[in-house]
Amino acid sequence: MSKDDGLKDIRKHKRVKDMLLGFLERPALKWLCEHSPAWLTPDILTTIGLVAAGISFLGYLLSNLHPAYLLISSFGMLLNWYGDSMDGSLARYRKIERPRYGFFVDHTLDAVAQLIFFLGFAASPYARFDVAMTTLTVYYLMDILVLARTSAQGEFKITYGKIGPTEVRVLVILINTVLMFWNPVVALQLGDFRLYDVVLIILGVSFFGVFIFEVLRLTKLLRDIDEGKLREK
Repeated sequence: MSKDDGLKDIRKHKRVKDMLLGFLERPALKWLCEHSPAWLTPDILTTIGLVAAGISFLGYLLSNLHPAYLLISSFGMLLNWYGDSMDGSLARYRKIERPRYGFFVDHTLDAVAQLIFFLGFAASPYARFDVAMTTLTVYYLMDILVLARTSAQGEFKITYGKIGPTEVRVLVILINTVLMFWNPVVALQLGDFRLYDVVLIILGVSFFGVFIFEVLRLTKLLRDIDEGKLREK
């Protein structure tokens, strides 16, 4: 396959974003694109998204001193949404897309940002390290599924059950707000579990269930497609 064929394949990918908050996010991104200054580029926005993850980590680390520092974490989460959601949106709006470069850089740095966020959870007094890292592992499995599906099926889908990165960010901000005033602890034989632990476990189990279901479904679907093409020869 030539370089041009690969480029066409990337551009052909269908973006599927059936989000719970899509009715709010889509017009917000459109407005932001229309009112962004000329000096603001997709690369700058990508950098902002990564730096924002570091800001969020700092807030979680400082929350060991006082819960009010969770406001910094929430600000970092919001800023990460801005950078991560706007880089591709602005490139498409200005028709300056670089499909290969953009796809590679965006998803590579997304993985780094996710690691920083989960390390932040673990560095705070609100989540266990083992729970945070286990949930991160499942989150990475979902990332692999998204990228594999994009390559094999030509469909870029980051939302499942109308839940995507934006909804997860909103959930985290809501939890941060609650934790500034109330930090419930459940003592079990396996140790103490806090609100973040419970939410991370629920997300991890849910994501893993979706991962298994989608892997089995797509395996059968893609096998049937390929075998059907073989029979046509």
